[in-house]
Amino acid sequence: MRDSTTTSDAHLVLDLALTIRHDGDGGVADDLAGPAGLTDWVRAHPEALTGAEGYVAGAGDLADVRDLRAAVRALFAHAVRPAEPSPADATRLLPAPEALRKLNDAAARTPTVPVLEWSDGYGPLVRRRPVPDGGSDLTAVLAQAAIAFLAGPDRERLRACHAPRCVRYFLKEHPRQEWCKPSCGNRARVARHHERHRRSG
Repeated sequence: MRDSTTTSDAHLVLDLALTIRHDGDGGVADDLAGPAGLTDWVRAHPEALTGAEGYVAGAGDLADVRDLRAAVRALFAHAVRPAEPSPADATRLLPAPEALRKLNDAAARTPTVPVLEWSDGYGPLVRRRPVPDGGSDLTAVLAQAAIAFLAGPDRERLRACHAPRCVRYFLKEHPRQEWCKPSCGNRARVARHHERHRRSG
């Protein structure tokens, strides 16, 4: 059985990376363009982020999370090699050593301790929680989730979607999966059909 901690971390970190997305008009949209966007994003993740319901982002929070997201996307691009990274990242990636430093520095902002959880029907799981009275920092929580994902088995399934206009990363769920969602597969097939028709005509 897959470790539920890794899966939770994978979903949280992928969701962070996917706040950069195709805008529907051939460009790239950023869901974290302002503090309100970060507030909405955090509140949409109450299962993974403690205190999400009442969270209100400030400008500093936004800058920190956007900086972390750039590091995460650079490390995603590193993880999918030798395949190409997301087109959104291809020309503006942080160097891997800089991305690692930013990720590790962010993770260290909140000290954590391991906590053992063991419920009926599941084996023991180790989760990390902030040190009592040590506070909690959103960027640190996200960075620690990114580290758990990048060091875990789900990283091997990480792919960049190369359908036309898509800028997403995804976890490959089955051997024949090439795109993040069916609509991307449809766009890719249509683009290939038009290219073949153009060459033959």
